[in-house]
Amino acid sequence: MLQWFKSLVRIFKREPLFCEGSSLYSKEDESMWLFVGLGNPGRDYERNRHNVGFMVLDAVQNEFPVFGAYKSKFQGQVSEGRLGNQKVLLLKPETYMNNSGQSVAKAANFYKIEPDKIIVFHDELDIAPSTVRVKQGGGNAGHNGLKSIQAHMGTADFWRVRIGIGRPHPQGDVSNYVLDNFSKAEQEWLTPLMTYMGDKADVIISDTPKAYDVLIKEYFKK
Repeated sequence: MLQWFKSLVRIFKREPLFCEGSSLYSKEDESMWLFVGLGNPGRDYERNRHNVGFMVLDAVQNEFPVFGAYKSKFQGQVSEGRLGNQKVLLLKPETYMNNSGQSVAKAANFYKIEPDKIIVFHDELDIAPSTVRVKQGGGNAGHNGLKSIQAHMGTADFWRVRIGIGRPHPQGDVSNYVLDNFSKAEQEWLTPLMTYMGDKADVIISDTPKAYDVLIKEYFKK
């Protein structure tokens, strides 16, 4: 019975009820969200702490196969799909971290996406490893990817999903730390957390980003 239910859930993830052609679909509900994962392009960086934003988007795509293969657009890699009755664009900027805003602004301007429908997934030095916090607006805590987005968008009012990686030891270099791969010990919490974050991403659309925050906090109580 449990296996049957899981299969049914996967079908709905592939073919949402609120899709064009469905009697439950309405053009009035048509809207687009932009999910941005911050990181650096290329295989040399793919397992870096700084690339955890890319990892979340990969988890979303894996948990919701309605998202197609990535394609080059807006100076990044994009995949378009649906969560519920709304379109969602997954975007991995390929401008390198410090110029992420170039790619984000191009996508947001093209689709006329307002800041309150932009969700940026990124690493956060000032949050303990494996901890996740969601907020809208605020400062950038020295994160160059966020700085670039704020500069190119002309606003800080987008949502941030801040994934804690902690800081290096006092004598450690921050740049080397964020550009180093997650350790074997860190992988033990990273892999299940990415899966969970990807699986629950539709809550951002069906409810609110803050509801997603609550779900993530519940995960850590298990």
